[in-house]
Amino acid sequence: MLLLCDPQSQVKMPYMKKTSGKRAPAKRKLAEEFAVGEILADTTKKEWKLGVSIGQGGFGRLYLADVNSSKSVGSDAPYVVKVEPSQNGPLFTELKFYMRAAKPDEIQKWTKSHKLKYLGVPRYWGSGLHEKSGNSYRFMIMDRFGRDLQRIYEENAKRFAHKTVLQLGLRILDILEYIHEHEYVHGDIKASNLLLSYKNPNQVYLVDYGLAYRYCPEGVHKVYKEDPKRCHDGTIEYTSIDAHKGVAPSRRGDLEILGYCMIHWLSGHLPWEDNLKDPNFVKDSKIRCRDNISDLMDKCFPGKNKPDEIAKYMEKVKLLSYEEKPVYQHFREILLQGLKAIGQRDDGVLDFGLSENGDLQAKPMQKKKRKTAAATDESTEAEMEDVGSPQKKKPTSSNLKFGSEICLQEEKSIILHWLRFLQGTLTFFKIKQWLPKHGG
Repeated sequence: MLLLCDPQSQVKMPYMKKTSGKRAPAKRKLAEEFAVGEILADTTKKEWKLGVSIGQGGFGRLYLADVNSSKSVGSDAPYVVKVEPSQNGPLFTELKFYMRAAKPDEIQKWTKSHKLKYLGVPRYWGSGLHEKSGNSYRFMIMDRFGRDLQRIYEENAKRFAHKTVLQLGLRILDILEYIHEHEYVHGDIKASNLLLSYKNPNQVYLVDYGLAYRYCPEGVHKVYKEDPKRCHDGTIEYTSIDAHKGVAPSRRGDLEILGYCMIHWLSGHLPWEDNLKDPNFVKDSKIRCRDNISDLMDKCFPGKNKPDEIAKYMEKVKLLSYEEKPVYQHFREILLQGLKAIGQRDDGVLDFGLSENGDLQAKPMQKKKRKTAAATDESTEAEMEDVGSPQKKKPTSSNLKFGSEICLQEEKSIILHWLRFLQGTLTFFKIKQWLPKHGG
């Protein structure tokens, strides 16, 4: 799978998921490149002007775009256009989801009726067919986004703050409730399918509906049926036990996948991650962990304060039957209690240390004045958000004790971790010289 992006935004092209032991999809024709300024007219006759191509992958191309006008499409364009040869399938499949469930008015109505600040479902702005050089191309216009969470996760030493994980869980539950109510399940929730808003890094969107599954067409739920030809569909480390067995995706599967994601984001580990090439091992491991969730928590959080709310979440997922409609508010309440337990609240702030366009930015390492005992009790909410959890305060240059309480290797790890966020203001050579020498 390829990500299609310019340095400041990315939107995924539909793709075929890799599954174990399955035949590769037939080769499809790649769309030819369109010129900057080319005009596309959607099915409502609305015209869209193309900007620069910002990538290609799978079977299509991606362009910056804006509503047609006398102005050229700038680098700050608010839309992107996906283009594929019309005979290709993935974009057509994704379009069906967007046309049924992602119209801006429908999303706005849901957001208002459910008293949400926003809903992380990409909005569908239009689509159509375009003829060029005797060939027919299908296109779709959607919002432009910022970076995906997988890149940020990897740049952040493969950990997210406890508060951030729980808030991501809450936002994704909002998304899943919406798409489930519109008869679809996603089936592939993961960090690389979660993109930040281009303008607001505190908003996260679930993308890639190229293989979204309509589990309940016309209100009739698909029956539980194991199909060996469909075993292990999805992303192997996160996919549901149902998917491992070849059962069509359902609502409980989406919630199970979200649970694995939260565990991975918080602990940096999943018990089966070293055996991903053996899908049956992964399936059996997930079944054992489902049957003994305390063992799952021990494996992922050894010797640590285990997040009780994650265990409760997984226990509740375990109780869902295949066709059962989840009570989404019950799952939200579990995560909200988790926030309360760490002295936090759902304030809508995702602590990624990002600038407005979704790029990682350096946080200045300012020396903090030592507080008195009385002043410590008056620490601001902003400071609480910065540390993510009152039990784990991020080390800074002012509270490190080199060569004493923290061993040299930990010192190096901490310094190199913060170096990622300094954006080149310090070189590794300088850092290495600054560290004390303890026998090399």
